[in-house]
Formats: sequence, structure tokens, C-alpha cells
Amino acid sequence: MDLKNESVVTEFILLGFSGRWELQIFFFVTFSLVYSATALGNILIIVTVTLSTTLHSPMYFLLGNLSFLDMCLSTVTTPKMITDILTEHKTISKWGCMTQMFFMHFFGGAEMTLLIVMAFDRYVAICKPLHYRTIMSHRLLNGFVILSWIIGFIHTMSQMVLVVNLPFCGPNVVDNIFCDLPLVIKLACMKTYTLELFVIADSGLLSLICFILLLVSYAVILGTVRQRSPGGLSKALSTLSAHVIVVTLFFGPCIFIYAWPFSSFAGNKILPVFYTVITPFLNPIIYTLRNQKMQVAMRKLPFLLISSMQNF
Repeated sequence: MDLKNESVVTEFILLGFSGRWELQIFFFVTFSLVYSATALGNILIIVTVTLSTTLHSPMYFLLGNLSFLDMCLSTVTTPKMITDILTEHKTISKWGCMTQMFFMHFFGGAEMTLLIVMAFDRYVAICKPLHYRTIMSHRLLNGFVILSWIIGFIHTMSQMVLVVNLPFCGPNVVDNIFCDLPLVIKLACMKTYTLELFVIADSGLLSLICFILLLVSYAVILGTVRQRSPGGLSKALSTLSAHVIVVTLFFGPCIFIYAWPFSSFAGNKILPVFYTVITPFLNPIIYTLRNQKMQVAMRKLPFLLISSMQNF
């Protein structure tokens, strides 16, 4: 296609949330509070896990890494979304858009992998308790965390290396609250059917496979608890049901957005909110803040901070 007579796109327009002024204020206040709570909650968990010696176990090490990824994933999109709510001209530069998509899929892919690792950790703890410390060694844990980051990097690079070179010369309106692959790809001045299929195969299958593996692991854990300790089944069911809800809120929208035909996603601004705003907010509550051991450690956090400053 001859692009000489076409204007080259240097920025994209994000339509964001539309509605009356009162509704815009509601969105602004709500998302500001949720993001603030997300950032503070995850930072609190990271600091507590780092300083508290009672939390130096594989499970809490992984939870600390999950909190870091949640905070990063939310920060990539939410602050820009909040500031755009009260802005008349919601624009983002082309390279700002590419950067946003790169880090969103980087942290998203790493978090999906880490959730699988956490499910494996719980499986070993419940199904092989006598060998738990031996299997979940520091070396294996560090390897798992590094692997999750590597998979996240490969996941985002495999897509962005193709998207970043697409020609954008016509429409530049993204009907969403932030830049994301499906809608940005559709704006390219060329046929993108093959690239759309690749994104479906990459992001869609990764989300679907991770989601299925998590559900299978939860089913195996419940089956093991039922056989060994029928009395503890209700407690395990209560804990895992909360995990399943959060995992579904994270993976459900991802599967719908990336594994569904691209045309069906147009104009749907609610689904991305679940995995960029809601899930990072709920994860600290579900995985850690409901944990009694974590609560005790947090109450001792001021003393731990004073002690660490004195040692420093």
C-alpha cells in the first residue's frame, strides 16, 4: 500500500469512559481510591514479607512476588486512565501506546506463570507435606520466579516485535480506556488477519491454558484434602473458592478479549478493568490480608521497620 499520500499517525486518541459529568467524577474517585488501595496494599505486603522472619517461607516469597507484579500491572494502565477521565483530549503518543502494551503483556504474562507456580507450591504443601521444604528449595523458587519473568518477556516480545513495525496512517481512535493489541492492530493500514490469529494463538492460548491448569490443580488439592482430612474440606473449599473467583476475574476477561474474534471486542471497556484494576486490588485481600499469619506480621511491622533502621 502506498503511504506517501497518507498522514503518519504519531498519537492515538483514547475514548475512555463517556457519560455525564457526574458519572466521570464517580469513575475518577472510584478508580483513584481503588488504585491507591492497590498500591498501598501490595507495597505493605512486599515490605512485610521482606522484613518479617516468620514469613520467610516459599508461599510468602511467591506472594510477595505476586504483589510486585500486581502493582506493576496496575501502574502501567490505571494512572493514565484516571488522569484521562477528567481530560477533554485523551491522547497518547504512538510510542507511549507501544510501551503501555509492552509492559502490560510483560507483567501479565509473568503473573499468569507465577500463579501456576503458586498452585504447584500449594499442591506440594498439601499433597507432599513431608517433602515440602526439600522440593520447594530456594534455588527452585528463584528459578521459578526468573522463569515467570522470562516467559512474560518472550510473550510480549513475540507480539510487540510485529506490532511496533505496523504502518499507522489513517484512523487513530482507540475505543478503550488504554492501548491494547486487538484494537490497535485493527488501526493499521494493512491487512492484519494473520497477525490477529497470531495474537489469538499467543495471548489467548496462554490465558486459556494457564486458567485450565489452575482449575485442575485446585481440583487435585480438594481431592487430596477430602481423602486425607475430610474435616478440613470445608476450610479448603472456602479458601480455594475465593482463589477461583479472583483467578476467574483475571483470566476470564483475558480469554474473552484475546481468544475471541477481534470484532466482538470492539467498544467493550468493562472487561479490561477486571484484570488491570479489580484483580490487583483483590489479590492482596484474598491471598494475604485474610491470612492470620500475615496479619500478625503486619501488626509487628512498625517495630520491624524501627529495628531495620537501627541496624542500618
